[in-house]
Parts: sequence; C-alpha cells; structure tokens
Amino acid sequence: MTIVATDSIASFFDEIVEDALKARHVEASQSAARYLVGVLSDYAHPDGLAAFGRPLALSLQEALVTSAPAERFERLRQLGDAVLYASGFFADHFAARGIENRYVFSIGARAYVSAGAMLRVTSSTSIEEQAGSIDLFDELSSRFDEFSSVVGEVANITLASGATGPKGLLKLYERWVKTGSETVSDALASHGIFPTRKAKGLQ
Repeated sequence: MTIVATDSIASFFDEIVEDALKARHVEASQSAARYLVGVLSDYAHPDGLAAFGRPLALSLQEALVTSAPAERFERLRQLGDAVLYASGFFADHFAARGIENRYVFSIGARAYVSAGAMLRVTSSTSIEEQAGSIDLFDELSSRFDEFSSVVGEVANITLASGATGPKGLLKLYERWVKTGSETVSDALASHGIFPTRKAKGLQ
C-alpha cells in the first residue's frame, strides 16, 4: 500500500483519523486520537509484518521479563502499537492463520496496560504528566477493539482514496470482500463497480 505524499505525514493522518472515528462512532480522548495519529505515522512505511514472524504470546512474555525498566516499557509500548496497527490493516493475516480477533486484541491490550502500570512506579515526569500517560494507556488497553476498528477504517479510507487503475481497483474489491466496508463499497461505486453479497441459502 502506498501512502499519498504529503508535507507532513502526521497532518495527513490527522484528518483521516478524525473521519475514521466518526465513521466508527468512537469517541476518543484527544490524547488517544493523537496517539493513533502517531502510530499510523510511524507505520506509514512499515517493514511488512516482521514483528509477527514469532508467536504474539512469546513476544509479550519476552517484553514482560525484560530486566531494564526503560527497555521493558518500550518493548511493551511498541508491541501494543504493532498489534494495533496490524489488527487494523492486516486482520486477514491473522484470520488466515486461524487466530481470533479477541486473542490478538488481548495481546495488544495486555501490552498497553502493562506499559501504563510501569509508569505508576517508574517515572521521572511530573505527577500531571505521569497521570495523563497512565490514563492514555488505560484507554488504549480497555478500548483496544474499538481503536483497532478505527485503524481498520483508516486502512479502508487510505486504500479507497489511492485506488487507481485495474490493479488498484482489484485490491479495493478484495478489501471489500474481506471487510464489507461501506467506505470501500462507495469508492468502488464511484468507479462504476457495485459489489453485492450473494444471498445465503436456507439452512
């Protein structure tokens, strides 16, 4: 997937995240919305799914037992970010391997809540800043499934806005088959393609 060139990747995602939050009817704190923009900006040119070449539970366990506090916090935070991004953009990657969403979400949520818990005992920031960071990670953890759906909608919007030519439209159609997204369906319709689901037969 190619991200449209902009002067500021963060500015590019600001508007898209706002649209995605509205589309999914998710109310997020300003801190959470900004964090989503940051995650998307960091993964604008992702290194594939290298982080998922190993079992998620193993990656989480290794992060939890990392001895150096600063490194442990970063590994937990980065794992949460990676799972959040991938669960939105590459949900089919997990589905194809028989991995249920709730399991994926539990790993990401655990990573975030564990990172937030560390701030309660290891922080050199002010009490106000510390409390804000804890609240952010608690929000990301407790509403991980909602934020994953927002990231998924960002993927739909991004793909829909950049689809050109036969290959682009094919990718768009494949995305619709996997997600049934109205955003993707509307984009296809704008190109004269009107996808429909086959009616299910009686059981």
